[in-house]
Amino acid sequence: MTAVTDWDIAELLPHTGAMVLLDRVVSFEEDHLSAAITVRGNGLLFGDERSVPAWAALEYMAQAIGAYVGLQAKQAGQPIRLGFLLGSRLLQSNVGTLPVGCELAVTVEKIVQDEQLGVFDCRVSGDNIEISAKLNVYQPRSDQSLPDE
Repeated sequence: MTAVTDWDIAELLPHTGAMVLLDRVVSFEEDHLSAAITVRGNGLLFGDERSVPAWAALEYMAQAIGAYVGLQAKQAGQPIRLGFLLGSRLLQSNVGTLPVGCELAVTVEKIVQDEQLGVFDCRVSGDNIEISAKLNVYQPRSDQSLPDE
């Protein structure tokens, strides 16, 4: 099995450039992935040079799920495919904003997953920061075209 440190996070996501928000995968197991991120104030998620809204953690969670699915694909010798966040449930946060420069841990744990749909229990945590949600995600089959394709 390939170690998670062997993969650049950008190789696991269908994102490019500044839209790759995670810094690295810390651990990967059958039903779990942990990633690390340093909050950036580049304005991509409606933040400024001091903070970004706490709801940006939903994108951090979604990218961690994308990295989890990306690692599954890499291990199976398959290409990285596009996925979609369908929605979130039970979003809870003890903060309204995330300070730029703070380091966060992002963890996702698979509740259920099939070829196209998944539900994950997700957490973002840092110094006095606790955000959690359950995310529902969708990935089209590899033989299924997307609109306008």
